[in-house]
Amino acid sequence: MDDLNAPLGKNLPPKKGATKTPPSRSGSKAFPVLLGAIFLGVLALNIYTFLEQNKDTQTLVVRLPEPEPVEVAEEKADPQAQKPDVEVVYGQPDANIGQEPAAPVAAERETITEVSPGGPRIITIRDPQVTEIGQPEGERHLPVQNALEDTSAGKLPQRTDDGRRPVDIYARPWSNAGGKRIAIVIGGLGLSQTGTQRALDQLPPEITLAFAPTGNSLDRWMRVARKKGHELLMQVPMEPFNYPQVNPGPRTLRLASSPETNLENLQWAMARMTNYSGITNYLGARFMNDQQSMEKVMEELGERGLLFFNDGSSGTAGNLAADAARERVPYASGNLIIDGSNSPDAIRAKLKALESLAEARGSAIGSGSALELTVKTVAEWANQAKKNGFEIVGIAALTNDPERQR
Repeated sequence: MDDLNAPLGKNLPPKKGATKTPPSRSGSKAFPVLLGAIFLGVLALNIYTFLEQNKDTQTLVVRLPEPEPVEVAEEKADPQAQKPDVEVVYGQPDANIGQEPAAPVAAERETITEVSPGGPRIITIRDPQVTEIGQPEGERHLPVQNALEDTSAGKLPQRTDDGRRPVDIYARPWSNAGGKRIAIVIGGLGLSQTGTQRALDQLPPEITLAFAPTGNSLDRWMRVARKKGHELLMQVPMEPFNYPQVNPGPRTLRLASSPETNLENLQWAMARMTNYSGITNYLGARFMNDQQSMEKVMEELGERGLLFFNDGSSGTAGNLAADAARERVPYASGNLIIDGSNSPDAIRAKLKALESLAEARGSAIGSGSALELTVKTVAEWANQAKKNGFEIVGIAALTNDPERQR
């Protein structure tokens, strides 16, 4: 029975001599190959077309988003930060004599100098191998014993065995930074207990105080003033032109007196107090213009290591500067008397004039009395002047010192 006539679904035995061929798998393998070839061909064609259309070198630019601006708070200058609470001043060469003490000090000494509001609190660190300016903070009210001489007049200042002078020991330290410096000397301390207390309460420590030898409780006032940081002077009464109608007081240095008497009176005044850097005249226009009389005064000051301040009430007073230099005396002369008129506006005008002088010359010196109005006006001015860039210094800082210039 042939296949056409065979019943469906029946498995017939193979014909004799016929070989059964398994189904071919070549079709299933060829299809992926063909598909890959087509893909590669299309890709090659696209690349060729791209290169033909873009033969120039292409640069790929990648743009990144710009960072968002960050607001930074503007740092404002702190006016107080511009004037630090502490100013450290290291071994200024001009601030020392340059003489080595007999025995070296083991370590550097640190002096803290008090100032009133508006100025820095100065810490002065000095080379221990040279003569120092000023005393350590806790010792300013104590006399340096080897800087004192026992005499019939009392204890007088003198140079120490190791070369230090009272002007160096008892001067108020200064920064030596240059700039605009002003010294103010207020005299008449000690005459009035109330006035002296008021001056010590109100005046900033940068102000130099001059004590009258006829004042009361001078040793007590000295200790208070020195603890507060003031530099001190001793006033010496000297003969004015219209003496005795204008009388400076007992033990006045006079032209009619012998050199021995004047020296005795000078030493009496100098022995009334300790811990001062020098002397200043009280009146004295006539006496100070006599060169022979002043030579004796300068000789005594030079031997003892004290400064001389001419308060300006007697003018230039002849050859005082030359006499002082010859006797190795630090010397300064006042530029203006600030309280010649009993008016706050007039005093402020004088203080403003001192500022102008300091701006033009680098330094200026004013003098006045311990009157209530003067003290109040100077105290107000000093604090503002420091905020305006002026350095208020003790009188020793502005002297012409022959020994310091060597």
